[in-house]
Amino acid sequence: MSKNTLKKFRESLMISKAELARKANISPITIARIEQGKPCRTETKRKIILALGLKISDKKKIFDD
Repeated sequence: MSKNTLKKFRESLMISKAELARKANISPITIARIEQGKPCRTETKRKIILALGLKISDKKKIFDD
């Protein structure tokens, strides 16, 4: 299981899973799975990072890999 800080970061911005999913144009179920440490595609990570208002270069703030 890959470690990520998505849930902590999302909650610090007070954004719901549904809101982040909408901004990233992915399903809330996908957000939930990633927060549980399940793997996801690079493209999905990119969408999430941008939806959080981060730059691609900030990937390490959310994803460990």
